[in-house]
Amino acid sequence: MIATLQQQVNTMLLHQQGSRVEVTKPQVFGEKMEEVSAFIYAAHLYLRMKMTDEAATTQVAWVLSYVQGGVAEAWKDNLLDELAKGESEVDTVEKLFTKIRNNFRKMLEEERKIEQLWTIEQGGRTCDEYVQEFKKVARGSSYVGRPLIEKFKRGLNRAIRRKLAEAEEPLTTIGEWQERVVRLDRNQRQSRTEERMLGRNVACPGGNVQSRGEYGGRSYRRRGGQIM
Repeated sequence: MIATLQQQVNTMLLHQQGSRVEVTKPQVFGEKMEEVSAFIYAAHLYLRMKMTDEAATTQVAWVLSYVQGGVAEAWKDNLLDELAKGESEVDTVEKLFTKIRNNFRKMLEEERKIEQLWTIEQGGRTCDEYVQEFKKVARGSSYVGRPLIEKFKRGLNRAIRRKLAEAEEPLTTIGEWQERVVRLDRNQRQSRTEERMLGRNVACPGGNVQSRGEYGGRSYRRRGGQIM
């Protein structure tokens, strides 16, 4: 899209035909937030080529006429209401472009964050690693309180979730949940390590291997190559 528009600009510069140059109007901007840059580029180009003599209010109204559908439609209606009441600082098309860019790019980032919150899972990571990644994803997602806690719990491994369900002390904040799972995970990992080390010590006390067998119909133990 942007490449096509840039080609049109190059054609205009070569032929210097002013308003006679055909310029593509921007496509309607609505649901697809990722098309913000292409929309602004197309609208800016058309205004520069065809509407430079129009009043600022006319240019603003023309750009807004291409903002239609979904969240964008509601956003436009709110802005038009602010303009009618004199409560908006948007008095030039450049300010409008800045407002569109800032608002919808932020919305796009929020959408991506929300999608990540719905799909993030602990997997093979420690709870500490999962918590840090979750915090990174949650930042800027607009999720808070109980909904954020539910997304956090959903991504935990099943064994950790079971342990949390057994806890008697109620947890009310996302910070408390994160501290609890990290502490629980560390304790479990430490316990497993201690069990492995204990198992090794039982198998090899003092570095001597003990075994039992039959010798002349009697039980015996072998230690250091000598039959006891």
